[in-house]
Amino acid sequence: MCAIHQSNLFPRLSTLAKLFAADRWIVLDDVQFARRDYQHRTRLAALDDPSRQQWLTLPTRLSNGRSTLVNQALLAGPRRSRRTAHLLIRQYYGRSRYWPVVREVLDVVLDRFENTDRVADLARTSTVALLTALGWSGEVLESSAIPTRRGRSERLADLAVATGSTYYLCGTGGLRYLDHQPFAAHGITVLPFHTPVDTGDRLWQWARRVSSLWALSASGPSELATMLAVEREGHLVGIPTPGSR
Repeated sequence: MCAIHQSNLFPRLSTLAKLFAADRWIVLDDVQFARRDYQHRTRLAALDDPSRQQWLTLPTRLSNGRSTLVNQALLAGPRRSRRTAHLLIRQYYGRSRYWPVVREVLDVVLDRFENTDRVADLARTSTVALLTALGWSGEVLESSAIPTRRGRSERLADLAVATGSTYYLCGTGGLRYLDHQPFAAHGITVLPFHTPVDTGDRLWQWARRVSSLWALSASGPSELATMLAVEREGHLVGIPTPGSR
């Protein structure tokens, strides 16, 4: 089962939950960079009051203007960006009882600043570091390394086929435009993925808005991983297991 998603900087819980539910994440790294998206920025929420938020943004240079691809976007000031990320995340979550885990995630990203100036590398690293902290051990691939057709839905279907996936996890945004036929032609089932709403759980309440760093700092890796595992199982109800009839 695969999820196909652009790399986001310290992604929101809604995004992380979808990737956690998948066996493999295909990083959509060769599509147009969007400044208003989450590829180079994330909202940090105050530990005790998540309604207080601040953007953490990596200033980005687009060498080809608006046509620059995600994997072509470069840091405008690597040293300053590294320092800002370090100070802001420590400021927001350094008082958490789970700070040692959050710090491990942060340190992985800070180390990555030393050998790349590509925004996509840092965003991908931040996502994988969060998933790893929660015990995820899936496969990570890049769309730019896989030949596909040009159509939007055809391309996603080709990515799923090339990676041997039989199920494609599709978020609420993708469902608005997705054509299921290219998937069905290869026997791939599209599974809608959505996170809970109006549950009264404050982690899900902010899942579509703020970085997963807040959820990790507020609940810790064990509780958060359990919560995401429950969501994963809920989406897999009715899917036959290997060898079953």
